[in-house]
Amino acid sequence: MTARMDARFAKLKAEGRPALVTYFMGGDPDFATSLGIMKALPEAGSDIIELGMPFSDPMADGPTIQLAGQRALKGGQTLAKTIDLAREFRKVDQDTPIVMMGYYNPIYVYGVEKFLDDALAAGIDGLIVVDLPPEMDDELCIPALEKGVNFIRLATPTTDDKRLPTVLKNTSGFVYYVSMNGITGSALPDPSLVSGAVARIKGHTDLPVCVGFGVKTAEHAKAIGASADGVVVGTAIVAQVAGSLTSEGAAGPDTVASVATLVKGLATGVRAARLVAAE
Repeated sequence: MTARMDARFAKLKAEGRPALVTYFMGGDPDFATSLGIMKALPEAGSDIIELGMPFSDPMADGPTIQLAGQRALKGGQTLAKTIDLAREFRKVDQDTPIVMMGYYNPIYVYGVEKFLDDALAAGIDGLIVVDLPPEMDDELCIPALEKGVNFIRLATPTTDDKRLPTVLKNTSGFVYYVSMNGITGSALPDPSLVSGAVARIKGHTDLPVCVGFGVKTAEHAKAIGASADGVVVGTAIVAQVAGSLTSEGAAGPDTVASVATLVKGLATGVRAARLVAAE
C-alpha cells in the first residue's frame, strides 16, 4: 500500500504542484451518500482521500466534524462499514490513496490485527490516529508498518526540534502539519509562519509535508500550497455536506454535486499554488 502513496507524491512532484488532500466523514449522512462523495472526489481534483472514522468522543475535532460523526453514528455507521466504503471505492479507483483518520478506541475494540488485515484487503494505504503518541507505537503504528500500511503522524506548532525526531521516527507516507493549536476548523494560519514550519520539518525528514486545519477556500489552498507538499481540507467539505442536508438531516438532491463543486474550486487553488511561490 505504501507504493500507491509514494507513486502519487512522485507524480505530483513531477507535475510541480502540491497535493489536494480531502477529508470527509464516512457514513455522513448515510453510507450511500458518503460513498457517492468518495467516488466524486478524485474527478473533482482530490489527490489523496482522508476517510473519517466516526467516533463518539472526537476530542481533537471542532463542532462541524463532531456533528458529522454524530450523524454517521446515528445512521448506523460502524468501523466495519467505513472499511466497506474503501472496499466499494476500490472497485472503481485503484490509484487514489486512501488514509483512514480517527481515534484508537474503535480500532482497539475491533481488534488491531483484524482491523489491519481488513483495511489492507479493502485498499487502505495509511492511517492517521490522532490520540496515539509515539510512545505508544507498539499499539498500532509498528504493526501497521509491518503490514505495509503507512502511519502518518501529526506535527504541530509546539512540536519543537527536540521532539520532532521522536514524532518522525516511525512516520511514513507523509507528515501532517497541524498549522495551529486547537481543534479542527479554526481560522487560517499565517502562510509565512506555515512556510517556516514546513522548512523546519523538512530539515528532519525527506517525507512530504501536508498542511491542514483552517483551509476553507481556493485562496487559502493557494496560499498554503505555495510552500507545502500538500493542502488538507476537511471542515469546509464536511460543512458543505451539512449545508446540503434536508431539515430532517437526510441527504439533499445536490449533496454529492455540491461537495464536488467545492473540491473543484479548491483544486484550482492548489494547482495555482506554485505560481505564487514563483512570484
